[in-house]
Amino acid sequence: MSDTRSHETRQPGVHCENHRPNLDEALRLPRIAIEHTEPTLDNGRFAVKAIAGQPVTVTSSIFTDGHDQLGAALYWRADGEAGWHRQRMKFAGNDRWQSEFTPLRVARHLFVIEAWWDVYETYRHELQKKHAAGVPLSLELQEGRLHLQRAVEHGQGEVRVMLEELLRRLERASHTEAVELLLGGEASAAMSAADAHPHRAYSNAFPLDVERERALFASWYELFPRSQTDDPQRHGTFRDVIARLPAIHDMGFDVLYFPPIHPIGRRFRKGRNNSLEAGPDDPGSPYAIGGEEGGHEAIHPQLGSREEFRELVAAAGEYDLEIALDFAVQCSQDHPWLKRHPGWFSWRPDGSIRYAENPPKKYQDIVNVDFYAADAIPGLWVALRDVVLGWVAEGVKIFRVDNPHTKPLPFWEWVIGDVRSKHPEVIFLSEAFTRPPMMLRLGKLGFSQSYTYFTWRNTKEELGAYFAELNEAPAKHCMRPNFFVNTPDINPVFLQHSGRAGFLIRAALATMGSGLWGMYSGFELCEAAALPGKEEYLDSEKYEIRPRDYLAPGNIVAEIAQLNRIRRYNPALQTHLGLQLYNAWNDNILLFGKRTADLSNFVLVAVNLDPFHAQEAHFELPLWEFGLPDHAAMHGEDLMNGHRWTWHGKIQWTRLDPDYLPFGIWKLTPPN
Repeated sequence: MSDTRSHETRQPGVHCENHRPNLDEALRLPRIAIEHTEPTLDNGRFAVKAIAGQPVTVTSSIFTDGHDQLGAALYWRADGEAGWHRQRMKFAGNDRWQSEFTPLRVARHLFVIEAWWDVYETYRHELQKKHAAGVPLSLELQEGRLHLQRAVEHGQGEVRVMLEELLRRLERASHTEAVELLLGGEASAAMSAADAHPHRAYSNAFPLDVERERALFASWYELFPRSQTDDPQRHGTFRDVIARLPAIHDMGFDVLYFPPIHPIGRRFRKGRNNSLEAGPDDPGSPYAIGGEEGGHEAIHPQLGSREEFRELVAAAGEYDLEIALDFAVQCSQDHPWLKRHPGWFSWRPDGSIRYAENPPKKYQDIVNVDFYAADAIPGLWVALRDVVLGWVAEGVKIFRVDNPHTKPLPFWEWVIGDVRSKHPEVIFLSEAFTRPPMMLRLGKLGFSQSYTYFTWRNTKEELGAYFAELNEAPAKHCMRPNFFVNTPDINPVFLQHSGRAGFLIRAALATMGSGLWGMYSGFELCEAAALPGKEEYLDSEKYEIRPRDYLAPGNIVAEIAQLNRIRRYNPALQTHLGLQLYNAWNDNILLFGKRTADLSNFVLVAVNLDPFHAQEAHFELPLWEFGLPDHAAMHGEDLMNGHRWTWHGKIQWTRLDPDYLPFGIWKLTPPN
């Protein structure tokens, strides 16, 4: 069914930056410029990301004509709050002003900057200069008296009482006392409170998406519930997953993510290793969503009942684990929507339906909806929103969204905004491996986290450049990187031949490089068997049930647990922001540090990127970050084994052996 409606195209209008004001308009234009405000995205079109309880630093360039002194204030409020919080901004030099506030609620916030001519501060500034230069001040003292008198006339309450008292004291004061009074902090504070704020100007209202901490700091573990079994002939269940929760918790994970748990279609079901012919017992891909039992709102019957799912959510909560579900906007050819809502899909002239493709990959078991089909607006959009809300009602507050870059951007902006307006605690992870502008746009539209190019960054140069990019605008304002080391779809080439050391290298880079990281089960067992010439797993779990022995020899369970433990006890590691690269004179050793703003927690990380050979290097110990000279001492602690020592001097040496441990994680503490 095709959409025969005409679509309007908005014609270009007159943009304000190209418009020349007439005299009346020019007389109303502000004399004060408020520019280059940070943090902002596209001049306020999109919301910058923030975390409840963590400070937000706001800076802006504020200036005017002439030499008059300015005042500035920051206003902010959360959605639903009637009034604004206000705080004076401080001049930081070179026309930059700065202030800081801490949003306390998980909600959309706004902030606005106000600037004005500060008449009394201009007067004080001139009085101070003339007084210091020994210039006669009789006229200036009369001017000061007039400033106080005018302020009394429109002052109110306690401010007026303060001003009247200052005026009385000024009348009795000697010349020297009058100068001290007019320059003093008491007069400045009273005059500031009574200031009429001439030539007042306001910035745009800039939005902030303030989310809970788990949007910034979390460790994700992905598993297929059906594979939680000791027999490939027996389908795993939610109860089997409950039995595995203690082990996942002990490894330090706090998000447990499932691929789709819905009924799986039978028509065109894929067999093992993505073959086109499925055997009678092949379970099919969980991404072929929908069967006679239901669609996106339903549970695959072999996994268990809805009540058993609720038991799983509750049991996970007892281990401080949140369940994350996959939200994949696609259907099997048995999905109930094809019969109930055929107008939500695009059909070929012969009555057949086009299956999904991502050349050279073909997904014969999957068809896509048409968001802009005539019958799909608004029914399909609302139905998908209601799917999310239905799972939120079951206690799910985190969703990994499959391939959002292949769905309309307006849909994501609306559905995420609508869901979070009702449930601001909900987190959305974007699974988009696509062009950089699209990945950033998805973050701007509201996705809390994003998959990244980390999977394909292996060399020192590549990793350093990517870490730096994520710490720069606009990425730092809109994209929280989740460093997944592998996925059911991606068996990275680096891991296919690097052995146990390669898995440790990638685990260290992911856990230390970002506050968000994730792994797909089997990583802890160093599973790497690949389809020849492809980044895909041999005997992929997407198409069969794969029991595992999670204590098999050679596993890295203990190392993963320690890495997660280090993250939990070191606040500097709980974000991707603030990462700083340092010099290590070996192209195989990446050295970087992360620190808290007050330097109370500083972690230095060195990673040998060569999984086959020991590498050594001299490196710079960043003493200067602590304000220490090059010859100073620094206490170190190896956070993997607890060993402690003291370094002396800026130039140090390390050797990292992949047969032992291909990385070092050192906590730095300056001497008392």
